[in-house]
Amino acid sequence: MHPQYPAHWEADVVLSDGGTAHVRPIRPDDAGMLRSFYSRLSAESIYFRYFGPRPRLTDKDVVWFTNVDYDNRVALIATIGTEMVAVVRYDRVQPRDHAEVAFLVEDAHQGRGLAAVLMEHLRAAARERGIKTFIADVLPGNHRMTGLFRQAGYTAQSQFEDGVVRMTLDLSSTETALEVRLAREHRAEARSIARLLTPESVAVIGASREPGGIGQTVLRNLLAADFTGPVYPVHRHVRAVAGVRAYRSVSAIDGEVDLAVLAVPAEGVLDLVVECAEKGVKGLVVVSSGFGETGQEGRARQEELVRIARAYGMRVVGPNCLGIANTDPAVRLNATLAATLPGRGRVGFFSQSGALGTALLQRVAQRGMGISTFVSAGNRADVSGNDLLQYWEEDPATDVILLYLESIGNPRKFTRLARRISRSKPIVVVKSRGVPGGHRAPVLALPDTALSSLFAQAGVIRVDDLVQLFDVAQLLAHQPLPAGPRVGVVGNSDALTLLAEEACAGAGLQPSPPVNLGAPAGAAEFAEALRGVLPEVDAVVAIYMPPIPGDCREVAEALLEVARESGKPVLATFQGALGMPADLRVGGGPGDDSPQRGSIPSYPAPEEAVRALAHVVRYAHWRRQPPGTVPSVEGIDTAAAREIVAAALRGEGAAAGEAAAGEEREIDATALLACYGIEVWPAHLAAGAEEAVAAAERIGWPVVVKSADPEDARRAGTVRVGLTEPVGVRQAYADLAALHGPATPLAVQRMAPQPSVPTVVGVTQDRYFGGVVTFGLGEVTARLLGDQAYRLAPLTAEDAAELVRSVRAAPLLFGEYGYQAVAVEALEELLVRVGLLADALPEVARMELDQVLVSASGVAVLGARAVLRPVTALRPDVGPRRLS
Repeated sequence: MHPQYPAHWEADVVLSDGGTAHVRPIRPDDAGMLRSFYSRLSAESIYFRYFGPRPRLTDKDVVWFTNVDYDNRVALIATIGTEMVAVVRYDRVQPRDHAEVAFLVEDAHQGRGLAAVLMEHLRAAARERGIKTFIADVLPGNHRMTGLFRQAGYTAQSQFEDGVVRMTLDLSSTETALEVRLAREHRAEARSIARLLTPESVAVIGASREPGGIGQTVLRNLLAADFTGPVYPVHRHVRAVAGVRAYRSVSAIDGEVDLAVLAVPAEGVLDLVVECAEKGVKGLVVVSSGFGETGQEGRARQEELVRIARAYGMRVVGPNCLGIANTDPAVRLNATLAATLPGRGRVGFFSQSGALGTALLQRVAQRGMGISTFVSAGNRADVSGNDLLQYWEEDPATDVILLYLESIGNPRKFTRLARRISRSKPIVVVKSRGVPGGHRAPVLALPDTALSSLFAQAGVIRVDDLVQLFDVAQLLAHQPLPAGPRVGVVGNSDALTLLAEEACAGAGLQPSPPVNLGAPAGAAEFAEALRGVLPEVDAVVAIYMPPIPGDCREVAEALLEVARESGKPVLATFQGALGMPADLRVGGGPGDDSPQRGSIPSYPAPEEAVRALAHVVRYAHWRRQPPGTVPSVEGIDTAAAREIVAAALRGEGAAAGEAAAGEEREIDATALLACYGIEVWPAHLAAGAEEAVAAAERIGWPVVVKSADPEDARRAGTVRVGLTEPVGVRQAYADLAALHGPATPLAVQRMAPQPSVPTVVGVTQDRYFGGVVTFGLGEVTARLLGDQAYRLAPLTAEDAAELVRSVRAAPLLFGEYGYQAVAVEALEELLVRVGLLADALPEVARMELDQVLVSASGVAVLGARAVLRPVTALRPDVGPRRLS
């Protein structure tokens, strides 16, 4: 039997021009594909690879190249459709951790990034097989290959000998290599979305004459938006649809087709995907239903749809989606089922729900907001919110990003992208708590509160509902960010200004005394009041509710003028209007009625305005903080920690427990934490009162006597503290033995400095997020209320500081409510160390340090347990680039 290769060595990848390819190891049955590939290579490509002419491959060559053992010899190929377009390989040499490497890319596909992505995957495979160094012999004129190696970020040395440049490449991970990989991923994925949103031609497949049909609706919306390129209706039985010539098939269309919208029954979609691939279509929008949302058969059809499309170089939006739109005047694309499309604006909008998408677009238009681009992903079988984030980061037409998410396909990648993009463009998210059946969505091990914490860590503004989504969006899109939490309130209604003040205080803002101008106040009074208030605050809520509705243009002009002068955000409750009233808009160019920067958003009630402002204030505060880096701390021995984990999973060592080798097992985490410079105070088991006294004499007074059961740390009354003499230890032992019974082991431990605040630090390993550090206070009340916060590992110093301060009971650590201030800096360092462990050791499924007592002099870890679990698969965001 031929040796098998790991399943994760196969992957769909995005190329630098936005197309896709499939990467996999070569197999013996690829002989014909290899011969065909070789026949298409130019003489120059062959010369650079083999250092001389080699017009054909012999039968012996083909057998050698296609039969590898996936260990000492590995070859990866890239395929598009049914053709091999590139190959990269290594052959192990002496010493055993070295290998020679070479690659070949078909001339027609050179410059698309195939070699770079194949090298990433070969490097990962080689490291799994224990190879540390690649050696490549390159002709001096082969600038593509030498450039690839040097640009990849590897440590490279070269020497010139016998007319050949020998390059030695260190495969160990470096920051430069990671940065290069992520930069290539970003460019490729952004380009793949750009190809979808800026097509030069569109085909609508299934556009019938039937009124109200899905295909005809998309076609009419494309025509009504005045799409700038040709539109091709495709229908097998009619000659024209909506007055436009129709074609019997995609292949019958005279010109090129960049984008195809499929609006046919699900059973016919797969054949059409192949036909589109043969035509050279670059992207698909599948509005048809009948896929993953319908059950097992539909899910299988959906997976096959994605497999075929990616194999032929196409990205897919959908299926079961509303469509895509781009309001750029140079494109004017409305390939959606929504007749109402907002005008041009600065907001990019991604919605997973197709059914909800129409209502969402109507709401945007009703508010007077505009959008730059819109994508409804439906079942999100391929194109996801992560792809759109990559695109919008570089899109100069998009200032604000809105996401309606029902699932997150690659959560760790989402947080990585969001953390970077939020530094320049705000991301506002509504995340539903349920997951529709049609989505390829991971099941997260974390509660929804943890998801909110991780969003906050990445600078994402999470709101509770769609109303808040648009409330926040219109403020971000049209007004500057506030410099702080101070808010002024100016209005002509005493009741409404008081409500605004109360709302500010309730939202954690700092309101100044409200200025009530009285009901008759006009433009001059508002302008004077605003100019008096704005220098002392960071934002102003203006409330204009005249007793007799009438011409309010002068007041609006005054608000706009003063806001422009101040450079500070001004928002309003303006006659109870919602959105961007025309009078409060800064106009665009001729014929452009979309709101521009500087327009003032209006809210029906001042509480809604304040709620939106509070979200933006918190975001602005996050953005002002330095991004931070993971600190370099001493006393870390990750190699030793990995040995401890591996031994425990093999069933070795005193802490290995009773589980069989390879199964999940619980261990005492003392030795593991010691590898990260964290001391767990020893607890000495005592079988009787006299043993407890002897232990106290050995470790020194004062001591505590407590239950040795880790679960008892969560309960009150399980510990006796401050024992300074034998009689006290004997009495404490007797009390606890009577309380718990003779079966519960008791232990003696050194007394931690007092006063101190009990806290609990933990680790949760999520299959998709990776390591997550948890923190909360150890008081019974805090535990009952679930007062716990979360941060993605590893932690920066800033992450650790925010983690400590984000629990509701945090003031107890800072000397409030009669407590003594404690060494928060020592606690933060402990969290950083735990974060390093969580990130480096994915086998640590769960870990809890309970309790961690924090005093003025430092931290004392009184107990720690860990649950280990073998790692069977890589996280989606680890390793070489791939489409998940």
